[in-house]
Amino acid sequence: MKRGQKTLVVDDDALMVETLAVMLSIQGITDVTKAGNGRQALNCFTEALQAKSPFSMVFLDIVMPEMDGQAALKRMRALELEAGITGDDRSIIIMTTSLGSPEDMMEALIDGDCTDYMVKPLDEGNLRGMLAKYGFVT
Repeated sequence: MKRGQKTLVVDDDALMVETLAVMLSIQGITDVTKAGNGRQALNCFTEALQAKSPFSMVFLDIVMPEMDGQAALKRMRALELEAGITGDDRSIIIMTTSLGSPEDMMEALIDGDCTDYMVKPLDEGNLRGMLAKYGFVT
């Protein structure tokens, strides 16, 4: 089943945000909101929840100024819980990082409760595979 495609892309590298938005557009995902750090992402995430139009998918960089991805991820999951959003109704949150260490990934997957992760640089084949894995494309 194809999921809704409202997507939030968060990275402190503006070129990365634009590149990912274009890659998503190629896959047919055009409802993309962009944020440059964790605080901006939380504002977008909160507004979407309050409008009863939550993000289906979030691409969240781990290392960012002001608020890193791990802190933002934990807060996003708490906001979902407060809004009564649980289980399969939660956003698919995919951490993106140039840090490839197993420790970073374990923290993101287990401690932060992200759905999955992708190591940068992202490429179209891996992105399409990730989108298909979670039902965003067929």
